[in-house]
Amino acid sequence: MHIKINDIVEVINGDDKGQRAKVLRVDHEAAKVVVEGVNQVFKHVRRSQKNPQGGRLKKEMPMPWAKVMLVCQKCNKASRTGARFGDDGSKERFCKKCGAGLGVIAPAHSSHAKK
Repeated sequence: MHIKINDIVEVINGDDKGQRAKVLRVDHEAAKVVVEGVNQVFKHVRRSQKNPQGGRLKKEMPMPWAKVMLVCQKCNKASRTGARFGDDGSKERFCKKCGAGLGVIAPAHSSHAKK
């Protein structure tokens, strides 16, 4: 999964299709992401000391990571991502449309460095 916390993603499927927002949480085991302001549901809350008013709270629910695409900062388009090794041997994400680097995934390793 090439999506991290604080990435800007675009929803490509569902009721919120076309929305761009920031990723709040990533659950690698369930392959789900929580995106800010997307896939909201109402949670009905009973009155308590913590919530004296009670009522309905809006809450973002996890959605499958396959329903979002990473937005490249350089070309400002939702695109697929790939992984490549840099000259120093570090592994980085890159945009498949424009080829721009999107950040380091793994630190440098001497066996992958170009000689």
